[in-house]
Amino acid sequence: MPLQPEHTAKFLDEDVDLKFKSELLELLSERIDRLCFKDCEIDRIQCTLTPLCTQRFLINLRIKNGLTLNDLPKFCYKVHRDVIERYFWHKTVIYKPFDTYLYLIDFFSVYFRGDYRALNKFFSKGDFKGARKIFNDRINNRDENFRYLLTKEYDFMIFKYDEKIHVCFINENYALCNANREKIPDLKLLFGVSKLFAQIYFPEVKLKLIPDECVEITTFIPKDMLSSISNEEPKDEDSKRDTYIWNVLPNDLDVLSQFCKEINIFVDRKQNLAIKLSIAVKAKLRYRDLRLVFNILFRLYNDFYVLHILN
Repeated sequence: MPLQPEHTAKFLDEDVDLKFKSELLELLSERIDRLCFKDCEIDRIQCTLTPLCTQRFLINLRIKNGLTLNDLPKFCYKVHRDVIERYFWHKTVIYKPFDTYLYLIDFFSVYFRGDYRALNKFFSKGDFKGARKIFNDRINNRDENFRYLLTKEYDFMIFKYDEKIHVCFINENYALCNANREKIPDLKLLFGVSKLFAQIYFPEVKLKLIPDECVEITTFIPKDMLSSISNEEPKDEDSKRDTYIWNVLPNDLDVLSQFCKEINIFVDRKQNLAIKLSIAVKAKLRYRDLRLVFNILFRLYNDFYVLHILN
């Protein structure tokens, strides 16, 4: 039986001489470089249509590890950028570029064409006031459908463009485009994404960052709405709110438990029912997981809190 990938992975996990591991990793790096710079790019049609690494994940690997443009196969990176741009403009692409990385200047050239040089200059100098002016002008005067949030310590800028999430890693000088299956690496980033969605969809929900532990998200079912819920399991003709509390909420809480460190349900001082979610990044939380969490919060907020205000 030939050597299998799992044999290599097992070897690297074992407590063996570092010299052997270094030699194996060097052989792997040499093979990757030969694939990227020779085997794939030598045929530009193949590189464009059927790259030798799935969805150009080796480009992501290089960018995320701090390599510069000079360390990348330049033609492949150009195609990589073009695929992201075509997808953004709803043009035909060979694959959907989820969880892809670009250098910041190229991210701005794709999503903010015409202002990318100014934005790159502002970001390189840490002039976020100037960058905000450009973003706000696009939102207010050009009717562009995006929202953004800059985290408190200027580590991340998060964009929600239509239904897609993009994250600028400011200190690292790269951006994650169309975040989906990628894991959320930082608690401050998790708090930023949560805060941006809260501002858009459920502004009265409470958010709290507990450093090195979790993000707390607390939503409420007002006491007046709670008292109107039937004491018996609803029939088909009963209200949607009764059906939700009796039949759907337990399932939603079960879904939330998969992504939460802890869920607390209690009656607060105003006799409202509070649902507090404690979410950590150690659980290998992905961006798509957050969408499930936010969808449930959005439903609770609109079906109970907003209706309570309207009534």
